[in-house]
Amino acid sequence: MSISTQTSRILLLTATAALLPACAKQTPSEVQFLPTQAQFELLFPQRISFYSYDGFVQAVRSFPEFAGSGTPTQRRQEMAAFLANIAHESDELKAVREYNQSNHDKYCSLEAGQSCAPGQQYYGRGPIQLSWNYQYLAAGRAIGLDLWADPDRVARDPKVAWQTALWYWMNQNGPGSMTPHRAMVSGAGFGETIRSINGALECGQPADSYAGKQVARRIDFYQRAAAKFEVLPGAKQGC
Repeated sequence: MSISTQTSRILLLTATAALLPACAKQTPSEVQFLPTQAQFELLFPQRISFYSYDGFVQAVRSFPEFAGSGTPTQRRQEMAAFLANIAHESDELKAVREYNQSNHDKYCSLEAGQSCAPGQQYYGRGPIQLSWNYQYLAAGRAIGLDLWADPDRVARDPKVAWQTALWYWMNQNGPGSMTPHRAMVSGAGFGETIRSINGALECGQPADSYAGKQVARRIDFYQRAAAKFEVLPGAKQGC
């Protein structure tokens, strides 16, 4: 082997070795668990067109740790848990805006220097029914939009609607002690996701009460979604 040939081979091997870590490193799209469109349609056969699969996928890709953390089992369980909770909140993806219009003007908090934009209302919108002026403000800042000034964008743009739901899931404890995301990747269980979303009203109530039946509805959808994703739902499903 000539010196020039040997040198060329060394350079080639060096370049190949440098590429190996990049090739071995998985991208978020490879790590995240994402339902197929067929699975999505089976879970939400009566969804309205606003809640498109494409809008869902775009939003999921913007939160790479969602259904992309922990073991493969935990990723599937987290996706099932998220879809179960938003199914409950949005009437299985049929509600874009909160049904009870008498509540539409009830979500303006003026505590701690908070304010509301003139003429705007901050009632529930989107898959997780995002509510309150301070939640719209924080969610908008996180995704780079002024949702405080234009809260109804959540009800007009499918990607934004899904992003606000995922923002809450990944960042907000609500009345619980951890985010829904943390509940699923830490092993705290599905019940803790309910606590973080609506635990003040639903958790710790008798099974035959209205609140208890709401929890049962969330659990039922979670179990069905987990079955579709071919994963066991795990323990600690109630709250």
